[in-house]
Amino acid sequence: MNSARALLLSGGPDAVTLSAVAADIGVTHANLIHHFGSAAGLQTSLMGSMVDDLNQALDAAVTRLRTDEGAPLELINAVFDAFSEGGAGRLAAWIALTGDLTHLEPVRDAVLNLVNVIMEKMGEESPEARRRIGSAVLFIALSAFGEALIGPILRTMLDQPDDAGRKVVASLLPQFIQKPDPS
Repeated sequence: MNSARALLLSGGPDAVTLSAVAADIGVTHANLIHHFGSAAGLQTSLMGSMVDDLNQALDAAVTRLRTDEGAPLELINAVFDAFSEGGAGRLAAWIALTGDLTHLEPVRDAVLNLVNVIMEKMGEESPEARRRIGSAVLFIALSAFGEALIGPILRTMLDQPDDAGRKVVASLLPQFIQKPDPS
């Protein structure tokens, strides 16, 4: 899977072929067909592996949120890292473009768990809190997705540092999570 992931990250979904993976790891094309059955089997296996990695990153962020007051920025970093270096941004784009959203079902549980842990940490259990925190998680994920796909290009155009997107999200996040002022 490491070879297939590297091909995805360097060349996009079209680069993940049985021939390319076979050449990269020094086996025959037939050997990979025997193991995965088809290119679709290889791609499904890669998606599953990467979804597992994304879930682990989210779970690690959730664990940290439960134990550390300084964790919000760490949460943002964990999600951004998973989407960029971990390849979840390219994976999500690939899954969305294929239209087979069943691969994202395991992520659903991890995302909902993240919302629940943030609610626990804030001591809030209301539909309004769930909506606000869900909006915050959506904001983080969409920002991390965009950063993974086009962030380096936009940052270069705008002469921004590598962590500019993360800092913007961290600075805006409190607006999503804070209770509305009743006045």
